[in-house]
Amino acid sequence: MVISNSPVLSPNKYTGVNPRLKIDTFREQCPLAAGEDVIQGLTQRPKTLPPKYFYDDQGSLLFEKICDLPEYYLTRTETKILQNYASEIAHLTGACEIVELGSGSSTKTRILLDAYQDLDHPLHYLPIDISGGILEQSAYDLLENYPTLHIHGIVSTYETALKHLNFSPLPARMIGFIGSTLGNLKPEECHVFFSHIVEALQPGDYFLLGVDLHKSPSILEPAYDDSQGVTAAFNLNMLRHLNHLFEGNFNLQNFEHLAFYNQTDHQIEMHLKSLRSQTVELKKLNLAIEFTTGETIHTEISRKFELEKIRAELEDLGLVSLKTWTDENQWFGLILYQLKMV
Repeated sequence: MVISNSPVLSPNKYTGVNPRLKIDTFREQCPLAAGEDVIQGLTQRPKTLPPKYFYDDQGSLLFEKICDLPEYYLTRTETKILQNYASEIAHLTGACEIVELGSGSSTKTRILLDAYQDLDHPLHYLPIDISGGILEQSAYDLLENYPTLHIHGIVSTYETALKHLNFSPLPARMIGFIGSTLGNLKPEECHVFFSHIVEALQPGDYFLLGVDLHKSPSILEPAYDDSQGVTAAFNLNMLRHLNHLFEGNFNLQNFEHLAFYNQTDHQIEMHLKSLRSQTVELKKLNLAIEFTTGETIHTEISRKFELEKIRAELEDLGLVSLKTWTDENQWFGLILYQLKMV
């Protein structure tokens, strides 16, 4: 079977009823090209799936629930950092367009918008998310609360969206990658991602990065295997999403959620474990996958970082570290960079 390595993208532009809202959608038209990474991941050993398949509308809603769980320290910790230092961020950047990768419900973004609004800066927000439903809903919610806000949303993957950024309507742009999503990328993927960020910035623009820091497994593991089973549902929902996209017959009851901290690689690993020997088909991909009892699909890593190493890597790419903020426990870090002026 021959699969194209160049998926065809077709922009589907529409404007909401609010003149302050515009949403562009860039989707892959060919399902085989879109599922090439699924074929590659499920036909290798050990089996893997890309984390992007977590995020259909249901997956996005489940992740929002995860963020509110008592075990999930990440959102609370980063939110507190933003509450303490958003005003300082706004003073450092001045008026700028806020671009957010993986915007979701844009809950933490409100803290930044409030800070820029308090300084009487014009508000321009460009959310990027693979889930169009949650992006559109959060956009309309924001417009109701911020009368001067203009939103240009992009429904797409990060890489594609960054290539479609127009010039900022404000003097500068700040790309925000907050949360702990950077940890989902392997070291070599991180370097490629950072390169895309630099390419999307103009000299003098900013990059706001959130990173989860090293800490005890007794804190980390419950955050990814909560007592209510929400993270398990989020992980299993990936299989439901694949069923929908590619006419699959994954039986979610035949798999279970598995999460643990790999102390050698300093990363949480999430897997889906097959509870029986079984064959699963994805008809649109002309693919049949054999599973043995106990075999796993590796669905996600969440790497934990050291601030100095991250700063050094980004400075090698021309980004200057302006300020770093952490919480009192040193559990999470927020770093503001600026692309060097020519």
